[in-house]
Amino acid sequence: MALDASVKTSPDFPIPETMKAWVLGDPDQLTLTEKPVPSPKRAEVLVRIDAVAICATDLEIIHNGPPAMIQGGAPFNKNFTPGHEYMGTVVALGEGVDEYTIGDRVTVEIHAGCGQCKRCRQGMYTSCHNYGLNYGDRNKGHRANGFTTDGGFAEYAVNNINTLVHVPDDMSDEEATLVVTAGTAMYGLTELGGLVAGESVVVTGPGPIGLLGVAVAKALGAQPVILTGTRDNRLEMGKKLGADHTINVRNENAVERVREIMGGKGVDYVVECSGASNAVNEAAQMVNRGGRICLAAFPHEAVPVDVAYLVRNNIYVYGIRGEGKSATHRAAAFMEQKRFDATLIHTHTFPMGDLETALKYARERIEDAIKVVVKNDHAVSQRAEAAE
Repeated sequence: MALDASVKTSPDFPIPETMKAWVLGDPDQLTLTEKPVPSPKRAEVLVRIDAVAICATDLEIIHNGPPAMIQGGAPFNKNFTPGHEYMGTVVALGEGVDEYTIGDRVTVEIHAGCGQCKRCRQGMYTSCHNYGLNYGDRNKGHRANGFTTDGGFAEYAVNNINTLVHVPDDMSDEEATLVVTAGTAMYGLTELGGLVAGESVVVTGPGPIGLLGVAVAKALGAQPVILTGTRDNRLEMGKKLGADHTINVRNENAVERVREIMGGKGVDYVVECSGASNAVNEAAQMVNRGGRICLAAFPHEAVPVDVAYLVRNNIYVYGIRGEGKSATHRAAAFMEQKRFDATLIHTHTFPMGDLETALKYARERIEDAIKVVVKNDHAVSQRAEAAE
C-alpha cells in the first residue's frame, strides 16, 4: 500500500512499499512474510521498528490467542503480526502531526484509546470502552498494537502520537524497549498512591515487571522495598535494582518474614506481579489495615479470595491493565535520569529473522533469559556504524 498523499516523508528515510513481518497462523505458528507498509493517518506516525522486547503476554497470544482480539475474535490466521514492546525511528508523519519530527527516536506505549469514551476522557485509555472496535464498520479509533492491531515483529508500524515517548541519543535500543515495562510498574504505583516516599512496599514476583517495580518504587523513595520470589538469582538482581530485603518463598514464609522485617506490622502497599493462585490472600496478610494492593498479574484460572478479610481490614485492591495514565513518560524520565539501570533485566538479543529462537529462549528461560530483544538488520548495522 502506498503512503497517503498527505503523509510527510524525508529522502533521508526512504520507505519501501512492502516490509518483512511475522504473521501468526495456527497457535504457535509464525511465518515471516511480506506485508504492505502501513500509512499513518491524522495524529499518527510511521515508526521504523529498530528493536522489540519479548513479553510473556506475547508468548500467551502466540500460544492461546487472548488477550489479543482481531476482528472480534481470536488472532489466528488473520494476517496478524504480534509484538508490542518496541522502539524505533519516526520516518513519516500523518496529517496534523507537528509534535514529532522525522528522525526522532521513540519508544511506544501499547494503547491508544478512542479518545471519546468515558474512560478515555478520564485518562484511563487502557480501559477504553471501545477496546477492539477498530475494524470494519465499527472504527472507533482505538488501537492496541500487538493486541487489536498489528504489532512490532515487523519492520514498520503505525502509532498514534499519544503512544510515543522520546528516547535520548545515549539510551540503547535495548534499554528503550524496556520503557513500557517500567511504565507498567509505574502505573501500578500511581494507582496505589503515586508519591510513595517513606512508604513501605512489597513486590511479589521477580519477573520483568516485578524487578522494575522494585526499581521504580525505590526511585520514588519507598522505604523499605521488599521483593519476594522463588529464584535466588532473580532476587539478587532485585537487590541491584534497589530492594532492601529479599525473601525466597521456597525457604521462608513470606507473610511472617515481611511482618518480622516491619517489626510485627504489615506494609503500606503490595504490588503483586507473580500471578500465583494464593497471591491476593498472601498480599492481604502482608499489608496493614487500610493498606493497598495492586494486581499487575493474574492466574490463569479463577481462585478463591478471602473477601471478608479484605473488608474487615479496609484493604483496597486495584487491578491495572498495561501502562496507563501516561505512566510510561514518568518511567522514561527516571531511566533518562539514570535513577536505575533497567538494562540489568535485558539478557539476550537476536536478529528479527531469528524470532523463533528468541521466543524459545524467552519461553523456556534458556540461560536464565529474562528480557529477550530482537532487532531489525538496519538497527544492528546502524548501531555498529555509530560505535566505530
